[in-house]
Amino acid sequence: MLRSSPTDEASPGVTIRIAGLRKNFGAFKALDDVSLEISPGELVCLLGPSGCGKTTLLRCIAGLEQQNRGAIYMGSRDVSNLPPQARDYGIVFQSYALFPNLTVEQNIGYGLAGSARDIVRQRVAAMLELVGLTGSEKKYPGQLSGGQQQRVALARALAPAPSLLLLDEPMSALDAQVREHLCTELRTLQQRLGITTLMVTHNQEEAMLMADRIAVMNQGRIEQYASPQSIYESPETPFVANFVGQGNWLAFEGNGNGHAQVGALQLRLADAVAPRCVGRLFCRPESICVNPRHSEENLFAAQMQDVTFLGNRCRMSFEFDELPGQSLTAEISARQLPPSGTRHIQVALPPHSLQVFA
Repeated sequence: MLRSSPTDEASPGVTIRIAGLRKNFGAFKALDDVSLEISPGELVCLLGPSGCGKTTLLRCIAGLEQQNRGAIYMGSRDVSNLPPQARDYGIVFQSYALFPNLTVEQNIGYGLAGSARDIVRQRVAAMLELVGLTGSEKKYPGQLSGGQQQRVALARALAPAPSLLLLDEPMSALDAQVREHLCTELRTLQQRLGITTLMVTHNQEEAMLMADRIAVMNQGRIEQYASPQSIYESPETPFVANFVGQGNWLAFEGNGNGHAQVGALQLRLADAVAPRCVGRLFCRPESICVNPRHSEENLFAAQMQDVTFLGNRCRMSFEFDELPGQSLTAEISARQLPPSGTRHIQVALPPHSLQVFA
């Protein structure tokens, strides 16, 4: 278990500011004018698909890649052109990058070279206690599980008491159950230490579970930078809506008075749209009401097509009678599932659940 202790000595969190960062690899634009600010003690996740630039951004901050343009500040220091060892950070790589020929205590103490032997011994002992591996000092990485290796890598990154912690997909090699457990523990430890943290991940569940804010990246740019709740409930671009969570899309044309025409359906919207405005409506599956007990707006007859049981919820596909060929998805609790054999249902799309992308 990761835990805080009186020996925790991480430096106070530092503000990280990225200003107009650009990075090219030949003709490929990996980072395209990226600007970002991370508050002291905040945990920010860079979230996006492979090749979107998130790892390149982390490596530029670490000094492992040199940006073509832009600046990187740690507090008031411009570290844009400093070597990695002058930037005051700890880093945990996707592969953990532990030295296989060194013991656990030697791996953790590696970044403390030059310190007095007693200080190194005390600091290593404190880090082992912090990550719950006291007693594993003499083991080698090959004798540890994946989760234990991740803890050693984290302890090594924290041992010099850096003011910034960089995490490059640190959970990707772990199975789902261990990953969720360590995500929770790592987040708790990060909050107790108050260390500014930047984590790269393509796993949206990790980002939602751990982050204060998420920067969703696409093609070298940040599409949205906001809290996990805002990212999920109020995506600012179609890419963010598609990448984070599940969703339904309906092509519409505005017909005035806060209504939109979707095929033969007329839907009332919470957001006003101009007459003849065209675009798409976005709706999360869990916001759809199936066979509502009370009268709802935008209530229409539908045909249930398929149901997938997901434990504490069910995912149901359906078509509106007046919108044939357009399959939509709703998520409901198992108790809300219509009786077996039912095909004819009533489905409502509440106005507040319909987000307009004009």
